[in-house]
Amino acid sequence: MVQTPVPGPLGDAVPGSLIPEATAGADPAGYPQARFKDLSKGAFSWAVFQGGRDPYVILITIYIFAAYFTTSVVGDPVKGQAMIGLTSTINSVFIMLTAPFLGASLDRFGARKPLLALIVALMAPLIWMLWFAKPGGEGLPILGTLWIFGIVGVLFAYAEVVHNSLLVGAAGPRMAPHASGLALAAGNFFSVITLIVCLFAFALPGSPAAAAFPFLPAHPMFGLDQASAEPMRISGPIAATLLVLGAIPLFLFTPDAPKTGVKLFQGIAEGAQALWRAVKLMFREKDLGIYLLSRMFFNDGMTALLVFGGIYAAGVMHWGVEMYVYGILLSVFAVIGGLLAPRLDNWLGPKKALLVEVSGSIVCVLAQIGMKPDTILYFWSWDPTNTLWDKGMFNTWPQMLYLCIGFGTAIFVTAQYASARTMLTRLAPPDKLADFFGLFALSGVVTVWIGSFLVTLFTNIYGSQQAGFVPIAGLLMIGGLGLLFVKGGGKGQFRTA
Repeated sequence: MVQTPVPGPLGDAVPGSLIPEATAGADPAGYPQARFKDLSKGAFSWAVFQGGRDPYVILITIYIFAAYFTTSVVGDPVKGQAMIGLTSTINSVFIMLTAPFLGASLDRFGARKPLLALIVALMAPLIWMLWFAKPGGEGLPILGTLWIFGIVGVLFAYAEVVHNSLLVGAAGPRMAPHASGLALAAGNFFSVITLIVCLFAFALPGSPAAAAFPFLPAHPMFGLDQASAEPMRISGPIAATLLVLGAIPLFLFTPDAPKTGVKLFQGIAEGAQALWRAVKLMFREKDLGIYLLSRMFFNDGMTALLVFGGIYAAGVMHWGVEMYVYGILLSVFAVIGGLLAPRLDNWLGPKKALLVEVSGSIVCVLAQIGMKPDTILYFWSWDPTNTLWDKGMFNTWPQMLYLCIGFGTAIFVTAQYASARTMLTRLAPPDKLADFFGLFALSGVVTVWIGSFLVTLFTNIYGSQQAGFVPIAGLLMIGGLGLLFVKGGGKGQFRTA
């Protein structure tokens, strides 16, 4: 069987990105059927990095630390949601102005790993510092915590750009959907394990909810103090440690692009020129332009849903230690979403897969807005004292239904992130893929500040977390409608030139 080199991000044949030519049993594009077990060591290591990186999102920004910050450090969920929204808006504007140039400059510098190592080295100690954010703003001040949120958010976006640029070189275009889906699943898998350990080792022991688990110890492990919220604050050091551990396989096994010897300012200048060429090319590539414009909106809605999802659940449903279980269960379903995405991409094509995923997310958001501890889907009242069972969590119908809605959200949002990357590889010219990943980053950040801004604005105007979620549904709808006008990305359709 003859091997054909596939152009990598530099336009050269990249080791490890060779794919077989058309064989019996291949799909209409001439590629053989791909399987997860066909991933190379470099591609698997590329996915493991996201497995170590994403627990920061799960533990810190979604389920545990951000919810703790708004309810215990700030002491007011509505005010806390607005504060985090303002921080997210500011750092998103900064990312919008800088990340695209980073993506476009990567080809000029060549090697990506040194820059990624620097980003990880900066992120890890900052995340660790969240341990010092004590209730009531003691220890690490509230403003200091918000600064860490902002800086790490920027570094996280940079890490994502650099990491994405290594995808094709690590996995090849045919295996890219599987590596992408595996990476998202790995992030949620590591998060599930971490949340389970934190729940039973730190959060439940010594809490009122521990009565439902008679096998638990009387006090949190390692002497963590419930009164000073140490079981919540430990999520910072844990996320930092996982980030470093997850990066090790990538630095050891994932292939890097060769060094070019280009100096810093020359590389930035050439990257800016390449980005401008890509922007002009995007105007000639009508469908790619419509896709990236549509993604600006639905990605903005998805990101806002992630950033504020845990804060919303903790504040509206009045959940405390339940957030650990909520995070564990949703992370399990997010793993399902990551593994489902490549199958939907192959079965329907990434465009239709995205339409399914965005539509499902809209339904889930609208359902969440209609839920309260005493209300089911806007119209049905429920007595919160009417419990389904005496001990344990989620013991009323509103809580159970909210939990199920969360399952759908986790599946659709995770699958969307994987399918969106696959869609780009199907629409962009292969020899310009790295430049278009810069534009992909731009489409992911150029309007993301709008989502945070609108959530903050609506929360402040109406004094309600539910009102703050209304713009998220609107952004998803706009993005989904835009996808209807994109040609390409169908089943078996691959861009070859």
